[in-house]
Amino acid sequence: MTRRQIPRGTRTASARLSLVVEEEKKDRFAVIAKQSGLSGAGFFEALVDHLETELTDRGVPSWLPQPEPHDGELPINVA
Repeated sequence: MTRRQIPRGTRTASARLSLVVEEEKKDRFAVIAKQSGLSGAGFFEALVDHLETELTDRGVPSWLPQPEPHDGELPINVA
């Protein structure tokens, strides 16, 4: 399978991403990207786009622990 790369010159405001992560997670990310037919950059962008669909009203993915309410904000449990 040929991986799909984002066409050169199509980004309007590109930025280099530099993170320090466990090597095992980095390698797993690369494998999943390759299996998806995407470059690492393309897979990262697809992942962020997907995460946008899973955010709570606080802007945090629903599957992560949610932050405590700010001062003066009442906690509301949504059933």
